[in-house]
Amino acid sequence: MTWKRESMSYPTERPPLEVHTLGPEGTNCEAAAHHWLASRTDRDVGVVLHATLEEAVTEVLAEPDHRLLLACVVYPALHEIVFRNLAEMVLQDCFVMPTHNMVLAGRSGRPVRTVASHPAPVNLLDGSPARVELVTSNAQAAIICAAGTVDACITTLPAARAHGLDVLTDFGPVPMGFTVHAPQPALAVAR
Repeated sequence: MTWKRESMSYPTERPPLEVHTLGPEGTNCEAAAHHWLASRTDRDVGVVLHATLEEAVTEVLAEPDHRLLLACVVYPALHEIVFRNLAEMVLQDCFVMPTHNMVLAGRSGRPVRTVASHPAPVNLLDGSPARVELVTSNAQAAIICAAGTVDACITTLPAARAHGLDVLTDFGPVPMGFTVHAPQPALAVAR
């Protein structure tokens, strides 16, 4: 039997699909969530952003019937998320896509003594004498920099632009892996 996509319909009471991932706006995870969703569903979808992936896992498991988790393979605690939630979540998909351009950004004319960075791309600063302040995401680094808390940040190009920062160094896009994790409601209920 062959099914045509346009002939399929969903009951109106079916909740919209939500992909939970790392925020705030401007993260590579947010871009990856939109990319992944664009070709995989005709349901109403939404991307929900969280301060950490650990917070996202809690929300996904609270309503497992219509929520997924999207993570980046270089997220520092991804292994902990996977192994702590083996009974509740399963790896559903993996894909590679380029990140936004990763940049060192700041405010013009200001010496770079302090830099905000997520732990994952911090090695882009190798050899820099600047003091590093670790933050929860690349986009959060741009927010902190724009507020004047630090002199510069490692962030995405969209986040730097959104917060009026000047690009000091453009490292370009990075081919990056992303994972999609789905709750296992039957297993979660059986526990």
